[in-house]
Amino acid sequence: GIDLHRRRSLAVCINDEGERLWWKRFENSPLMLAEVVSEAGPDTEVVMEATWGWYWAADVLADVGVRVHLAHPLGIKGFENRRVKNDLQDAVTLADLLRLGSLPESWIAPDSIRQLRELVRYRHTLCRLRTGLRAQVHSVLGKEGLIPQLQDIWGPVGSAYLNELKLGDAYEVRLESLRDLIKILDVEIRQLDATVHRKLRDDVGYRVIQQLNGVGPVHAAVFVAEVGDVTRFPNPRRLCSWAGLTPRLRESDTKTYRGGITKQGSALVRWSAVEAVSRYHGGVPIRDSFHRIADRRGNNIAKVAAARKLLILVYYLSLIHI
Repeated sequence: GIDLHRRRSLAVCINDEGERLWWKRFENSPLMLAEVVSEAGPDTEVVMEATWGWYWAADVLADVGVRVHLAHPLGIKGFENRRVKNDLQDAVTLADLLRLGSLPESWIAPDSIRQLRELVRYRHTLCRLRTGLRAQVHSVLGKEGLIPQLQDIWGPVGSAYLNELKLGDAYEVRLESLRDLIKILDVEIRQLDATVHRKLRDDVGYRVIQQLNGVGPVHAAVFVAEVGDVTRFPNPRRLCSWAGLTPRLRESDTKTYRGGITKQGSALVRWSAVEAVSRYHGGVPIRDSFHRIADRRGNNIAKVAAARKLLILVYYLSLIHI
């Protein structure tokens, strides 16, 4: 078991009976990690938590030839409730869960998928930053009592409108700065779109799922990058559960409680699925179901139900074109 940290980590070795053979703290580096793990001998299985910066450690362990397991942080109970919590006990707990067959495992994505995820997630981050800057532009205009009547002030007409405004000196400086930053982000986002498209243009699944109503290149790239190997899910219900789009269930004896969706999973997949059905409600295969649910329970719940149905279609389209 390895308790991985940013600068220093701790490894503990136990046998099949749970006896602690040795433990060692080491400085983080590929060489030191490989050296420590090699002391455990052949046929070693290593478990670590899916925590900050686990990519490099998983790659080093795979190169050494050991079998790597990645523990899901949400599935590990008792870490925070122990009377004594330290790095050694955390590593022992991970190793014991693996030894007993009770480890909640996460999928270790290959390097190509991890790099694709990096690009897709970074694009989403830049878009959120741009949205925040645009909101600040409206805030500046509001301080001067200006409410644009245009549908979109970020096109050519809106740019001309902003150019003609007469604002106070401080507001003028801030507005120009915000517009410059937005232009920079626009360029970066377009470059990321081009890079992601080049990486995925030969991916059949990427092209096929764009046939779904509301799924364009951006959402398709999110689904391909975040889901990865769709065969790791035995059925579409598991995929929806992994994305956090299934209802929460609490059951005890004769009492059953079903709440809202769990939201435990890929927030980016969940966002893409909901956004894809927001305008056209999923098209012909899903629209009727959306309106039926919306009439009974409202648009928000109907959107989530439609997003779940869309993700099911993504699952089957990805599966038949592997």
